[in-house]
Amino acid sequence: MKALIKLGGTLVDSPELRARLATQIAAAARWGIAVTVVHGGGKQMTRFLEERGIASRFVNGLRVTTPETMDAVLKVLAGSVNQELVAALNAAGARAVGLTGIDGGLVEAEQMDPQLGLVGRVERTDPELLELLTINGFLPVVACVAGSRAGQMYNVNADQMASACAAGWRADRLIFLTDIAGVLDAAGEVQPTLTTQDCGRLIGEGVATGGMQAKLNAATQAIAQGVEQIEIAPGAAPGVLNRLFAGEPIGTRIIRSREGAACHD
Repeated sequence: MKALIKLGGTLVDSPELRARLATQIAAAARWGIAVTVVHGGGKQMTRFLEERGIASRFVNGLRVTTPETMDAVLKVLAGSVNQELVAALNAAGARAVGLTGIDGGLVEAEQMDPQLGLVGRVERTDPELLELLTINGFLPVVACVAGSRAGQMYNVNADQMASACAAGWRADRLIFLTDIAGVLDAAGEVQPTLTTQDCGRLIGEGVATGGMQAKLNAATQAIAQGVEQIEIAPGAAPGVLNRLFAGEPIGTRIIRSREGAACHD
């Protein structure tokens, strides 16, 4: 089985949570699951920029990325956040390798929208490097930076990066580990299962906004590109990955349609 795990928020900011999840990810790799990790690091980015007097601005959940912000993305996401995760995974017994989408042409991007600055839209992926590493027992840890064919570097939303890498690598499973219990409806209740149509409705009704809107869009795109099993689950829940891999329903599962639900149960 190939599993792509996306980490973000407090999960990569807290040393305790980072170590706890690293232990579970390393255990999954020992069980024979080929694992790739894609991570964000928005909290660290915002803190880094604030310390330098730079305000963060978001449009539809995406960070407006000036050249100055892009420099911080490289220092923080591709630098300290990535290496902290690699170190935690190696301490847990994995053979982690830190990467960005630029390495080996893993993820190619182009500018998404001039008003967002250096924010990239993924155009294509080349999973050869992920295959090479995982087949040889390594665990890729990918920061959400990508490049264009002309050599321009872009900040890519981590959920979109995870979705693109999962589809290109032909992952069997895409797991978004988050700071919340799952996808919430208008009443604040966790939805155990959502179809891609449900995801569109939650976004259209303004229930899923910002970061959750980005996650649902990414999940919908991954399903359209052939990823069969997608979960959005609380990363801080005790033993969350062990329980998910054991088949326990946690958080929200995203499916293509209600007709397809039975074949995943």
